[in-house]
Amino acid sequence: MTVAQILKGKGRDIVTLSPDATIADASRTLAEKRIGAVLITNKNGSIAGILSERDIVRALAKASAEGFEHPVSKHMTAKVETVHEQDTIPHIMERMTSGKFRHMPVVENGLPVGIVSIGDVVKFRLAEMEAEAKAMREYITA
Repeated sequence: MTVAQILKGKGRDIVTLSPDATIADASRTLAEKRIGAVLITNKNGSIAGILSERDIVRALAKASAEGFEHPVSKHMTAKVETVHEQDTIPHIMERMTSGKFRHMPVVENGLPVGIVSIGDVVKFRLAEMEAEAKAMREYITA
């Protein structure tokens, strides 16, 4: 099972902001879209960073309400771990667990083509396990 299969089911929508957007902009975007992270992209569409809910909490803890006016580039994670469509689910689960992050952009030819969250991975894996259990039950009763 691969990342491509997750994207096929969930879609390839990507929410992005520019590096000069504010933490307030990012907070509104996350709330409106009901997501946990947003990609920060350069003008050419390449990934400059990723900003998560955790990053926003840290920014506000350091700067209080003034942090809302900071650019996301000041608080984003600039070294973004990415995956490719052909990467396997166990591989990305291991990377997410060991790196302690919940979102991984899917990149092809240097540009983002999707994003996978730990929730997407768990949902996919649970559906896969249910299908395996159903097949086993049908095999036993046949």
